[in-house]
Amino acid sequence: MDILLLRHGPTLWNREKRIQGRTDIPLSAEGLAAQAERSLPSGWQQAAWYSSPLQRARQTATALGLEVQLAPLLIEMDWGEWEGQRLPELRQQLGPAMQTMEDRGLDLCPPGGESPRQVQQRLYRWCEEQALQASQLTEYRVGAVTHKGVIRAALAAACDWNMLGRAPVKLDWQRAHWFRWQQGRLSLVQANC
Repeated sequence: MDILLLRHGPTLWNREKRIQGRTDIPLSAEGLAAQAERSLPSGWQQAAWYSSPLQRARQTATALGLEVQLAPLLIEMDWGEWEGQRLPELRQQLGPAMQTMEDRGLDLCPPGGESPRQVQQRLYRWCEEQALQASQLTEYRVGAVTHKGVIRAALAAACDWNMLGRAPVKLDWQRAHWFRWQQGRLSLVQANC
């Protein structure tokens, strides 16, 4: 089963470099305008499309002319007490404790939040649900409008990246990323398509 993951358009908090997580921030005026210039890779418009329930993802799907089903498992990572904050400020406030937390990679878990590994587990449950629907078909494509944290978790799973150091592939957040779900595992087909 082929899966195309697309990040929502920009919000005011993106511009301010704030951690959004599950805070339901809408697209900014610039974010809405930017969607008019965005297009899907050829052949994906007719896929079965899903969206995170957060309004920034739903607004992106609408702007792209997509009819979506809401998928709660595609919601952004829960950043708990860190939502609304900026990383430089957190690093200054928490000092060495923040570095220790960041050194946990996939297991970084903000107070009251969830880790990227937990996001992977949610994403895998969603992939398994889709695979059950696809089991009777020879070819099945699924698209999802989701979030940076979810797409990074998918990339980490597909590339065996522990989320320490640089990502194995530089992702353009204005482009889509094509993954394949096969035998209970994600692989990266093409980034930035």
